[in-house]
Amino acid sequence: MSDDPFPLPASAFRPFAWDPRYSPCVPTVTLDGHSAHHSLCALLRHADELFTVECSSPGEAVSVIEYLLAICFAAGVCPGSDEEWRDWIESGRDLSPAADWLDRRPDDDWDLFHPSAPLGQSSELAGDFGESSTGTAQLVIEHAGDYNQHFDHHHLERAHPLPAAEAFRAMLTQHAYGLYGRARISGKRLGAKVTNLAAGRLNGRIRVVALGRTLGETLRLNLYPSDGPTGTLNTSWTTPDGFRRRRFEGPSEPRTPEGPADLHSALGRSVLLHPAAGPGGQTMVDRVLIGAGEVLAIDQERHSQDAVFATTAGGVRKPLWPSPTRALWQDAHALYGAVRDDRTGLYARLRSLRLRSDDAGAPYQLWAVGLLANKTLPVIWTYGSYPYAPHMERHLYQASYRGSVLAEYLAWSLRKAAVIAAETAFPAMRTADEAGQVARLDARQMFWPAAEEPFYALLDEVIDRGPEEDDPVSEPCIAYAALLLKTARAHLLQRLDALHLLSADNNLARARAVQLFENLVTARKAPAELRGETAHG
Repeated sequence: MSDDPFPLPASAFRPFAWDPRYSPCVPTVTLDGHSAHHSLCALLRHADELFTVECSSPGEAVSVIEYLLAICFAAGVCPGSDEEWRDWIESGRDLSPAADWLDRRPDDDWDLFHPSAPLGQSSELAGDFGESSTGTAQLVIEHAGDYNQHFDHHHLERAHPLPAAEAFRAMLTQHAYGLYGRARISGKRLGAKVTNLAAGRLNGRIRVVALGRTLGETLRLNLYPSDGPTGTLNTSWTTPDGFRRRRFEGPSEPRTPEGPADLHSALGRSVLLHPAAGPGGQTMVDRVLIGAGEVLAIDQERHSQDAVFATTAGGVRKPLWPSPTRALWQDAHALYGAVRDDRTGLYARLRSLRLRSDDAGAPYQLWAVGLLANKTLPVIWTYGSYPYAPHMERHLYQASYRGSVLAEYLAWSLRKAAVIAAETAFPAMRTADEAGQVARLDARQMFWPAAEEPFYALLDEVIDRGPEEDDPVSEPCIAYAALLLKTARAHLLQRLDALHLLSADNNLARARAVQLFENLVTARKAPAELRGETAHG
C-alpha cells in the first residue's frame, strides 16, 4: 500500500509541476495499522483498504476529508436520496468512479504550480509576491499565529521550506479554517479589501464528521443527497469555471454556494505558493503570499448538515462553537440529542441505520473538531470522538448528559471548597489577592482532565451493554459517579496540601473545605448517582 499505484504523467516532468492526483500527498493509516502516503486518486480508489487519514492536526484532517467530499460531489459520486444513502452505507458502495473522474481531468487544472491557474490558488497575487511574500510559516495556521509572535515578524521571514504535499494540505486548512485579521499585503494593486481576511467557513464552529471503520465508509457517511446541482469544483481563482470571483476594490458580496462541490472546495483565501527544489531534488515550497478569499453566504440549515445547534447566553441560536472554558466532551449530549431528534440531515440519516450482526462495540464515531482562537490568534485545536451505535442514541444522550451534570457538579463543589479554604486561611486578604489565593486551592484544573477518560469509558460501557438491555445507562452512571467522586476527593486533598504550614487557621481551613465538599456531594440537591441512586427524568 505504501507504493502509489498511479505513476506521474508526462506533464509532471516539466520544472516544478506537481499534481496531487498522482503525487503521494496525504498520510494515511492502513487497516493493518501501517502508515502510508497516497495521492488523491489512490485515496479514492483504495478508500476501503485504508483506516483513516493521519494529518498533522485535526483541522488538517477535516480539510482533506472536505476536499475528498468535494471531488466526489463534482464527479457525481453521491447518493440521490436518503434511502440511497443508507443503501450505500450497507453495501459499501465503491468510490473508485470518483478516482476515474479525477484521472480524466485536464492536467493543467491540477498543477499546484501552474503559471496562470495554480491549483487552489490565485495567480493574481503574483504582482505583489516579490514585495509581500514571506516564509512558509504564514501558510500554516499553527505557525503563523497572528503575525505578532515576534514583534519584528522575523519568524515569517525565516527560511523553512515545506514539501509540496505539506504545503498543499496547509493550503486546504487555510481555505477551511483561516482566521479573520489583516493580510500581509499592501492592497495597492488589487484593492484595499485584499488585506481583510474573513474567517473561514469552518472557523468559529464545531465541525462534526461521522467516522466509519474505513476511510471509504467515512466518506460515504458524510456524502449526502444534494438539493440541486452538485456543482463545480474550485480548482483555481483564475480558472474559467463559471464562478464570479470577488474583486477587492470594495466590500465583499457573499455568494451562495453553487452546490456541494463548490461548498466543500471553496477558496476561503487567495494564496500563492512559490516552488523550489529541495536538497534531494524533491519539490518544495519556500515562499508564500496570502490575501483575502471568497466569502460565502452560508445558510446553516442547508449548507451545514453536520451542525449541532446551541443557544448562546444572549439567546442566539447558532452551531456549537469551541469554548475556552468548557471542554468539548461536556457537550457530547448535544450531538446525541441531534441524532435522537433531528428530522433531516446527517443525524436523521445516522438514526436510520440498522445495527449489523457483526457490529461489536460502536461501529461509528462522531468526530467533533473546532479551532479555539483568541481573536486573530489561534490557540488550540479542540476535538473529541464520541461513539455511536444504531438505536442507542437515546441511551447515549442520557449517559452523556448525566456524565456532564455529574462532572460539573463535582467541579462546582471543588470551587466552593477552595473559596471557603482561602477565606479561612487568609482572613485578612485583600480583594485584589482573592482570585490568586483561591486558584492555589482550586482542584478543578486537575479534576477536569482526569474526568475525561472515565466519561469516554462510560459511553463505551453503555454501548457494550447494547440496546437489548432495558436500562444500559443507570449502573454505568453510578459507577462513573463513584470514580469521579474518588478522583475529586483526591485532588481536593492534594490542593489543600498547599496549606502546609501548621497553624490554627490552616488546619481550620482544611477541615472546613473538606466538610463543605462532603456536605455538597451528599446533599439532596446533588446528582442522585453521587448517593448511589438512579437518576430519574
